Amino acid sequence: MIIGTPKEIKNHEYRVGLTPESARELVVHGHRVLVETGAGEGIGAHDRYYVEAGAEIVQSADDIFAGADMVVKVKEPQPVERAMLREGQILYTYLHLAPDPDQTRDLMKSGAVCIAYETVTSPHGGLPLLKPMSQVAGRMSIQAGATALEKAHGGRGVLLGGVPGVAPGKVCVIGGGVVGFNAAQMAAGLGADVTILDRDPEVLERVGTFFEARAKTRFSNRANLAECVAEADLVIGAVLIPGAEAPKLVNREMLGTMRPGSVLVDVAIDQGGCFETSHATTHADPTYVIDGIVHYAVANMPGAVARTSTYALNNVTLPHALRIADLGWKEALRRDPHLLQGLNVWNGKVTFEAVAEAIGTDYVPVEQALD
Repeated sequence: MIIGTPKEIKNHEYRVGLTPESARELVVHGHRVLVETGAGEGIGAHDRYYVEAGAEIVQSADDIFAGADMVVKVKEPQPVERAMLREGQILYTYLHLAPDPDQTRDLMKSGAVCIAYETVTSPHGGLPLLKPMSQVAGRMSIQAGATALEKAHGGRGVLLGGVPGVAPGKVCVIGGGVVGFNAAQMAAGLGADVTILDRDPEVLERVGTFFEARAKTRFSNRANLAECVAEADLVIGAVLIPGAEAPKLVNREMLGTMRPGSVLVDVAIDQGGCFETSHATTHADPTYVIDGIVHYAVANMPGAVARTSTYALNNVTLPHALRIADLGWKEALRRDPHLLQGLNVWNGKVTFEAVAEAIGTDYVPVEQALD
């Protein structure tokens, strides 16, 4: 199979779909790897490293999309990239389709086989291809929130860890999953006053046991959520419904209960965001203010720490890429029901129910793609 990796073109996106080490693994398996020139520069992987790994350097994204049987990326294809996809071509990347009907329609029109990292499951019920980026984003959310809290960036001027004689900042983490857990770890490590909200008693028990006195847990009902948000200096939105649009848990009215200069960080923005007032921002212009509250909603947060993120991502995406390349996508999906859950669009049809529901189109069971 011919596998191609283009240079990412989303704003300030420095990650790359394949590291030189991953390219080498594919080449050793007998496949041909095409890499757009400069694709790895953001992680310090220069073209010569790919050549040494056995890959071929091509001059443009056009060459990648025209020549590859499978395109391996990081972020969802931008409109110019979607226009280059062709029928039967495999696209293997993050897609986050539920809040993005334009992308979904373009992928349907292309006829491509679109496998989304974020809906591939594991035997244990997790989302293993999403997990490393959720870990990065959760940890980064505290860094980003701490910076946004600085007065020079529009915040209240609060130091999350406080100092002797001055109380620490209050952090409210909505959601105790991978993102929320990692955010709470970072916040507690800084010495902040941390509260984690979740609706799952088992999650609350697990995080409560881990953090002990370093963080509080509360059941996430309307009253507790409203109280926690009102008291917080920093609110982390870390809610995920796999493949579906995130629920809007913090509405605009609740902003009026917060102190001016408090900060909201919406890590769920890839799935539409969990704050009513959220809209996606970029690393070039990461924040905006509504009703005196600073919002941070960068849709590709892990791109800022591209080297760490790329290697963490390749650790989990490469095994599936090898199976798809070795067996062909149909056989790979037949043999692995967890990879099968990653198929979101095929032959002009949506094969992931939550996506179909979110954009108002017909749902075709994923098994039909394998007939």
